Amino acid sequence: MQRMTKGEHPSASLRLQALIDRARELGPIAMAVVHPVDEPSLSGAADAAKAGLIKPLFVGPEDKIRRAAKDAQIDLAGIEIISTPHSHAAAERAVELVREGRAQSIMKGALHTDEVLAPVVDKTKGLRTARRMSHVFVLDAPQAERLLFVSDAAINIAPTLDELKDIVQNAIDMARATGVETPRVAILSAVETVTAKLPSTLNAAALCKMADRGQITGGVLDGPLAFDNAISKEAAKTKHIVSPVAGAAEVLIVPDLISGNVLVKELDYLAGAEAAGLVVGARAPIALTSRADTPFERVASAALAVLFHHWSGLAERGA
Repeated sequence: MQRMTKGEHPSASLRLQALIDRARELGPIAMAVVHPVDEPSLSGAADAAKAGLIKPLFVGPEDKIRRAAKDAQIDLAGIEIISTPHSHAAAERAVELVREGRAQSIMKGALHTDEVLAPVVDKTKGLRTARRMSHVFVLDAPQAERLLFVSDAAINIAPTLDELKDIVQNAIDMARATGVETPRVAILSAVETVTAKLPSTLNAAALCKMADRGQITGGVLDGPLAFDNAISKEAAKTKHIVSPVAGAAEVLIVPDLISGNVLVKELDYLAGAEAAGLVVGARAPIALTSRADTPFERVASAALAVLFHHWSGLAERGA
């Protein structure tokens, strides 16, 4: 089966493009690009720099970076290269650049996600905070009436209730950073009723009560909700679900990584969605770009980092 061509629907990408335009107005941030030794990672960062979103710092073996740039015909003029002997050292140096204040964000290059995140989660020299880190996909699906924020489909495999609480809060913060004033959050399961036979429904109910008690803030939660009645008003009406979230959810919290990964890839490959993404919960936003990402998606992920960086700064100051 062929993948649906992205951008063929007239509304595809417009909402992500609006985020790129908004981020550009805020001005570029310094981004440490880890081990950009292939064409996709180099061009993604270069395109984001041309778009006025980032000031890239290429961190990795300088000879490999320059050779890859030459092969891809990418001009490195004006881009600082911080040479390291290998990819592991590049990830460590990127974290140091954030701690030193020279970089405000990190972007994954041509290396594994685990290698990028290993120095980030280091207890003494990393970028950990009191909150669990999680990944948020931001998707523009042609048939959706709004951007969808899906979490976590990339980092936390089988999150506990406490970890889900942080995942929900991170996703709310990401949505708010993009301009969603009070995100509507659907805690997904296979059914809409609470049953002991499905632990995900118990977690959903507990998360909603946490929001009632102020343990999760900034959004409106409901769950458990199945995917159809989380995004479709008709489906919610058919099942007689009365809720400010049902049929209107912006944030979709999945019960585990597998279900989230399947959901995102279904929207990507079968529904023609454009997807950007960001890791939040650390001291700096981290863009986990993939070789399968389009150049547009890489630029959009950089835009998310810019938006989140500026929003978190305002949040810290209470603005």
